[in-house]
Amino acid sequence: MLVKKAKTIPVECVVRGYLSGSAWKEYQSKQSVCGIKLPKGLKEFEKLPQAIFTPSTKEDTGHDMNVSEDYVEKKLGKKIFKEIKEISLKIYKKAASYAQRCGIIIADTKFEFGIYNQKLILIDELLSPDSSRFWPKDQYKPGSPQVSFDKQFVRDYLESIRWDKNPPAPTLPQEIILKTKEKYLLVYRLLTGKDIEDEDT
Repeated sequence: MLVKKAKTIPVECVVRGYLSGSAWKEYQSKQSVCGIKLPKGLKEFEKLPQAIFTPSTKEDTGHDMNVSEDYVEKKLGKKIFKEIKEISLKIYKKAASYAQRCGIIIADTKFEFGIYNQKLILIDELLSPDSSRFWPKDQYKPGSPQVSFDKQFVRDYLESIRWDKNPPAPTLPQEIILKTKEKYLLVYRLLTGKDIEDEDT
């Protein structure tokens, strides 16, 4: 594995194609997400008119906070802000289009960037079930909870046991671990046409 030490850009670059999670909560109170005004009457999980860039802070402790484009531009400067926004939207749109053809909706995803040798590079995971919301296209229905192929399954379990999100995290039951693994392997198979075991042959 080749590793490069980059200077992390302290912003989570979130791109959303659908209205869910923290974006839905903000929309309900403000009819906007990260300062971006959205149409009235949208349902939870509904597809947005177009993909939007909705950055958040990158906190060392506690929860990341949604912020406006103006906030990021002032923090990083116009040049870097423009680059990370354009690259994030471009990658999301290309990946979402590909996934749609495979029967998967990528509702949203997040990217992280860093500076290496004075150049902007992608760092951390990319388009994984831990950094994205994956929904089966054939079961998608706006306004209703979605079947998820991502870490939302674990989140839902933790909500069901009323974990207060403070450490230490509760130990997950084996059935939750195995079901999560099953979901991740299914997404991999749908997107690549292969089983992970096939990669060794």
